Amino acid sequence: KNCDVSRKEIGEPKKHLLKSTKELLQSCELVLLNSGVLQGYNTTGITGACKIAPVKMLRYELKENIIMKMISRRDFLKASAVVGATAAMTACGGSSSTSTAASSVAASSAAASSAAATNGSANIGVCIYQFADNFMTLYRSDLEEYLKDMGYAVTIVDGKNDQNTQTEQINTFLQQGVDVLVINPVQTTSAQTIVDTVKPSETPIVFINREPDKSVLDSYADKCCYVGADARQSGTYQGELILETETQGDINGDGKITYIMCKGDPENIDAQYRTEYSIKALTDAGKEVECLYEYLDNWDQTTAQQDVANALSQYGDKIEVVFCNNDAMALGALQSIQQANRTVGKDIYLVGVDALAEAVQDVLDGNMTGTVLNDDVGQATAAAEATKLYVEGSKVEQYYWVDYVKVTKDNASEYVK
Repeated sequence: KNCDVSRKEIGEPKKHLLKSTKELLQSCELVLLNSGVLQGYNTTGITGACKIAPVKMLRYELKENIIMKMISRRDFLKASAVVGATAAMTACGGSSSTSTAASSVAASSAAASSAAATNGSANIGVCIYQFADNFMTLYRSDLEEYLKDMGYAVTIVDGKNDQNTQTEQINTFLQQGVDVLVINPVQTTSAQTIVDTVKPSETPIVFINREPDKSVLDSYADKCCYVGADARQSGTYQGELILETETQGDINGDGKITYIMCKGDPENIDAQYRTEYSIKALTDAGKEVECLYEYLDNWDQTTAQQDVANALSQYGDKIEVVFCNNDAMALGALQSIQQANRTVGKDIYLVGVDALAEAVQDVLDGNMTGTVLNDDVGQATAAAEATKLYVEGSKVEQYYWVDYVKVTKDNASEYVK
């Protein structure tokens, strides 16, 4: 990010409507070194677009010399986000109108952000629902880095999973006169109250990770947006991971998939959608299912470990699949599965969401059936770009979506952090 990077253009940048993150709004050439052989690939240089693996080295072509740097997938995505931060907004998915609007502001956005980086002209207040959340730890670290790279002053506060605490923090930010608020709400049901509190100040809000109702965004038109991933997709992918196993989830062959569900916060739309759509994927495929029990584990690893241990003791071999709304709970479930002398992939299946480093390693080792990548890098990049657009007074769309990705033993090596 501190180097004068040049890149070879492949003719004029290619532009077309974005239907998913796999379709590119802009193409450039990055020179990759894989096992000593130079190969050229087309990629946007933004998160989620490069699906090439295994990527071992990234070759930066500088004015005077070539620097070779070993990088992980996560570092590659971060480097790409810095090189092409503006392009990240167009890579978030969503409707064609979102993509077109984001693309149209790219040129002016780049010029203004350069001035902002020089002047440090904006103060950004970031409210995270809980620092103890594994995924949000990655997210806020990425977000802080990207916002500071843009030249902004950034203050991030911990809501400690208490809405009253977060509301006080929001009021403090308003008193301090921050330019933009980035809010990961403790309770999405409180989003309207948050907007009503902020609205008189006309301070823009970027909601992240936990999706408020559309009516909330509509009530603060042009000053409020949401950046996140569609949790229905993550739930669907969990179900598909089970359908892609050798037995399609029916380990005992009785024609029915019996499962338990470890659920997150019941008020969180992600938990609701992951619970619903993971099972919908099975029934849509014509499978008969039976829910033995749904446990309210509130995203917590220890709680899930205890509940799964109790379930295994109560239901025994009847449990064929353990669905978990996130990887933290899946890791807790795995501990109990192993303590009960059950074997994932042989007599039980286990899936999570987030692609945390430990979970991805367990997928590689065969200890988890699969997980679903919740792209913290992609979401943080998009959130930072939305913030920048608000600072500049540019048009901001109401929604910016980042795709999930299924992680299996076949591709898990690409996602090891």
